[in-house]
Amino acid sequence: MRWGIIATGGIASAFASDLRELKDDAELVAVGSRSTGAARAFADRFDVPRAYGSWTALADDEDVDVVYIATPHSAHRVAAGLCLRAGRAVLCEKPLTVNAVEARELADLARGHGRFLMEAMWMYCSPVIRRLTALVADGAIGEVRAVHADFGLAGPFEPGHRLRDPAQAGGAVLDMGVYPVSFAHLLLGEPDEVQAWGHLTPEGVDDATGMVLGYDSGAMAVLSCSLAADTARTAVVTGTTGRIEFPRGFFYPEHFVLHREGSEPEVFGPPAAPAGGRLHGLQYEAMEVMRCLRAGETQSPLVPVEGSLAVMRTLDTVRDRIGVRYPGEA
Repeated sequence: MRWGIIATGGIASAFASDLRELKDDAELVAVGSRSTGAARAFADRFDVPRAYGSWTALADDEDVDVVYIATPHSAHRVAAGLCLRAGRAVLCEKPLTVNAVEARELADLARGHGRFLMEAMWMYCSPVIRRLTALVADGAIGEVRAVHADFGLAGPFEPGHRLRDPAQAGGAVLDMGVYPVSFAHLLLGEPDEVQAWGHLTPEGVDDATGMVLGYDSGAMAVLSCSLAADTARTAVVTGTTGRIEFPRGFFYPEHFVLHREGSEPEVFGPPAAPAGGRLHGLQYEAMEVMRCLRAGETQSPLVPVEGSLAVMRTLDTVRDRIGVRYPGEA
């Protein structure tokens, strides 16, 4: 399977590194950037045959089967749209877009062109997370009643940094909050009620936000994200007959612990040795994309497009509650 990458930043480098470990299944054949120099430097670093100084040129490369979009999320709609229109399958970094309107546009575009589209929610593809969902589905902790999760970075991020720039859809919610919100959606689905409080920077984006997602079933998710504090980055899933605890880094866990009354705690790791070693964990989403493409599927059952749209709707509601608007939004 022949891959292209659009953008050359840190997440693009991590993906390229992990993709090299899948060399029997995957080949990185092209990279595209708005800067020819950046594209060539990336190509030299990762032995990529072709470097393009524009996204369009990469999208038009007929030798590319699938493109990984590694731009900031403010550019996802444009970059992914170019690739879908050109006939490429797309794996797009999270969040899928800036808001649900843009996300629906991409979903409709992919459907209209009969092309594969998947949000790069690598957490959903992790073998450990897949083991979690299997245990929960089997009733290991009864009915899920609560999800707690947080993700915060200490910063500080200077004025002008993309995380503080409204024009680049900055703020904690879209960069950090997408993880706990997606984790809650995985276990409880789209909420019936959303409440949130956020602290805004002078630029008008959030540097800390707390969220409560409510469900008519009585379940809830209590979540937080921050660009101002290094939080525990842990998660707990509580059910009627037990709970599951994740250590730091719940979105890419090495293990979790199952607690049930009357039983000793049980530690669950991956069901098998990780492909290619631990790496960054991005190899699993690449493996899922290639599995889908070889099976002729236009979306992944692990990261369905409708699920990504539901997450975007929740993130939109959170931003509405805390008063964060980006240029060009209604």
